[in-house]
Amino acid sequence: MRDKKTVFYSSLAVSLVLISIGIFAPKQLENFSNSSLSFIYNNLGWFILGSVFIFFVFCIYIGMSKFGHIRLGDDDDRPEYKTATWIGMLFSASIGISLVFWGVAEPVSYYIDPPFGTGYSEESAKTAMQFVFLHWGVSAWACYAVIGVSLAFFQFRKKLPASLSSVFYPLVGDKIRGTFGKTIDVIVILSIVIGIATSLGFGTLQVNSGMNYLWDVPIGISTQAIIIIAVSIIYVVSTVSGLQGAMKHLSNLNMLLAFVLLGLVLIFGPTQMIMKIFFQGIGDYAQNFISMSFRTEPYGDGSWISSWTLFYFGWWIAWAPLVGSFVARISKGRTIKEFMFGAIFIPVLGSFTWFSVMGGSAIAFIQNAGETALATAVESDITSALFIFFEYLPFSVFLSILAMVLVIVFFITSANSAVFVLGMISENGNPNPSHLTKIVWGVIIAAISVVLIMTGGLAGLQSALVATAIPIAVLMLFMCYSTFIGLKEEAAIISGGEAKEKVELFKPEKLKETKKDLAILAEVKETKKEPTILAEVEETREEEMLVTNK
Repeated sequence: MRDKKTVFYSSLAVSLVLISIGIFAPKQLENFSNSSLSFIYNNLGWFILGSVFIFFVFCIYIGMSKFGHIRLGDDDDRPEYKTATWIGMLFSASIGISLVFWGVAEPVSYYIDPPFGTGYSEESAKTAMQFVFLHWGVSAWACYAVIGVSLAFFQFRKKLPASLSSVFYPLVGDKIRGTFGKTIDVIVILSIVIGIATSLGFGTLQVNSGMNYLWDVPIGISTQAIIIIAVSIIYVVSTVSGLQGAMKHLSNLNMLLAFVLLGLVLIFGPTQMIMKIFFQGIGDYAQNFISMSFRTEPYGDGSWISSWTLFYFGWWIAWAPLVGSFVARISKGRTIKEFMFGAIFIPVLGSFTWFSVMGGSAIAFIQNAGETALATAVESDITSALFIFFEYLPFSVFLSILAMVLVIVFFITSANSAVFVLGMISENGNPNPSHLTKIVWGVIIAAISVVLIMTGGLAGLQSALVATAIPIAVLMLFMCYSTFIGLKEEAAIISGGEAKEKVELFKPEKLKETKKDLAILAEVKETKKEPTILAEVEETREEEMLVTNK
């Protein structure tokens, strides 16, 4: 029993130590984290960019190759969730809350301060959407898909525990059950705890900002603490209900609310402009994908790339263990080809649509209508940018309330997936962790978020999370190699089984059995024909007798 709880207690202790530093020495943690990030960006930025590109190439390769037909589970397994629900759960577990937070703020920020050229110009508007698509495109989802497909393959096809350490079985064998495996699991849990705590902290700030904008609710620690506690109670209860309970229904609700909000802004906003931005952005993104993916600015200071592209790519890598583990858990029964198409390209189109509608409309208001106050609002307070943007549309209050509800529901589903994954890894890969373990992690995450907001340690802990991208990226590269070995062996087993069946078919004894079966089949057919023939003969005889009598 003690060995089974090693990962849980070790990760809990390490997490609390790091969080304690964020509580009692937030400035020191922030300074150390920023120094670490600066070192990484200046010396290892190329490694982050190269790793993310390798992940994307790996995903495309295994999805389009002979491995694409391998099912994540037994050959007769079929998906547990309908495709629409599955896609909704992908968004809910990963970037849903971030899409709402950055939907307006990020494109406008790039428009004001582009990576090159002059801000507030037609060229900067085009560049803004191009880089937004890079940061939220296939590169981000490939990080999630690498871990998702690897873990799902070894968990459901090879019947190993639902822990990321299982993915390394082809490389280290049974060491995944020893110190090596437990160390990996502790690192993964640490990144998940930090990631979800900071994400929920920033989400709380946006909800508080929306409440202040709509109802003059004061912005302060007490209000934010109440928000976190209220939401935490909901997500802990829904997590206890399981994947088939409230979590699935909340994910469906997320998609419904998101589509309604998106549709209303599309209709009320500059519709024709939005469609042009969407298609122009996809074209620019596809045309410049390679150059943007490897852009390091070696001849300049590289500050823009460090602040945005490297930060985002590091953030996706750091979040990959959480999202990838959850995506693996809900993807049993799908083929690798189906998984890759659904986990990369469909969410990317959703992200592009969201930013085109929200960010594209905001840029259009500033560029074409001269509403520079919106740009000023984004520069001064990112958390309120979305609600100020709605002022330029009809039914602004309704849209603001809808957006705030959407943030809260995304808030809940993100925490749901995190608590569920933490429970799985803490219990050595148990796909259905105990309620007690999930409740403990839920309470800890809520407490961490509250304390970080109180002490101002959110920024420092966020930087610390991105700094973990380097060791996690190294693990993910080895994960790609290990998964390739596993898939290659599985493909050989499948091919060997098919070849054996063909050989068996042409063995002498098999041929004799086949001839015997054919002879029996012929006799059966003749037997079935016999009554018909007799009836025909009898009918002919009766006709002859009638002729004779006449």
